[in-house]
Amino acid sequence: MNKRKYFLFVLILVLFSCKTNVFTGKKTLNFVPDSTLFPMAFTQYDQFLGENKVVTGTKDSEMITRVGQKIKTAAQRWLNAIGEEQYLENYQWDYKLVNDSTVNAWCMPGGKIVFYTGILPICQGETGVAMVMGHEVAHALANHGAQRMSGSQLQSIVGTGVALGSQAAGAKQSTQDIINQAYGIGSQVGVMLPFSRAHETEADKLGLYLAAIAGYNPEEGAKLWERMKANSGGEAPPEFMSTHPSNDSRIKKLRELAPQAKAEAAKYGVSSFK
Repeated sequence: MNKRKYFLFVLILVLFSCKTNVFTGKKTLNFVPDSTLFPMAFTQYDQFLGENKVVTGTKDSEMITRVGQKIKTAAQRWLNAIGEEQYLENYQWDYKLVNDSTVNAWCMPGGKIVFYTGILPICQGETGVAMVMGHEVAHALANHGAQRMSGSQLQSIVGTGVALGSQAAGAKQSTQDIINQAYGIGSQVGVMLPFSRAHETEADKLGLYLAAIAGYNPEEGAKLWERMKANSGGEAPPEFMSTHPSNDSRIKKLRELAPQAKAEAAKYGVSSFK
């Protein structure tokens, strides 16, 4: 395949792989269907649970399930309102707490949610848990996992094209190596990392709205990240090199979003918050 045909193939792939995000209305790159992604996620989830100590029968584990169910209900109410009632039909929701001191939580595609005990002191209660839960569920609902997989695959495909192009141009091997290295670094900092930060920012907004619709005070979002910042000890990398927005920019944005989240919740008859 010559260089022109190769890049035409990539262009066609991108054009036909764009799907509309039902929550934002934006076109996003996604050529990994749920029928492929969900079984993979469920298998990894089961494997993870088998390798870690799941906490059951405690107030904390019950809280994780309770908050998760409320966020799930909020998501369904939102989807019903925008005419996407069947969006969650293939989700298999599950909520687990694992005994691990790591400050972490995640939601796999298809609704498999895990909280680590290490994040609970920073959450400082149910409302803080709801802020984290909303954010992680938002990643799944917005298909960020599939988008990241698609972006990584496209990055690999284009990288192959760059290598073929440099060879076709008769560049010396040393020059080809420099081009390939520059592409790798440039694509990571210039495309893949901002792509990931955009996902985090989007999940912050969607997650805050979900938490508010579920009856949790969205003002807690900024407070949670103030505690996250204090816990990090200032060791976070510069924002341009990080897959997440900086703590300060995140806190500022969450403060700005809190009134909007309350206004969104009001559309569903929610005016008092936990």
